[in-house]
Amino acid sequence: MKRVATLAFYAIGALAVAYLALYAYAMFSGRPIVPGDPIHIFRKPDAPSYS
Repeated sequence: MKRVATLAFYAIGALAVAYLALYAYAMFSGRPIVPGDPIHIFRKPDAPSYS
């Protein structure tokens, strides 16, 4: 039981660190996050549009 509690504690901590990393990326990337806006992380500006 102690091992399960330790694993749960580490999993919650890893999720918190991942959330903070995503938040830091969003803050320092320079673009505001607008709800409903599509995410373009790895798209080149001169790439062709297929839609």
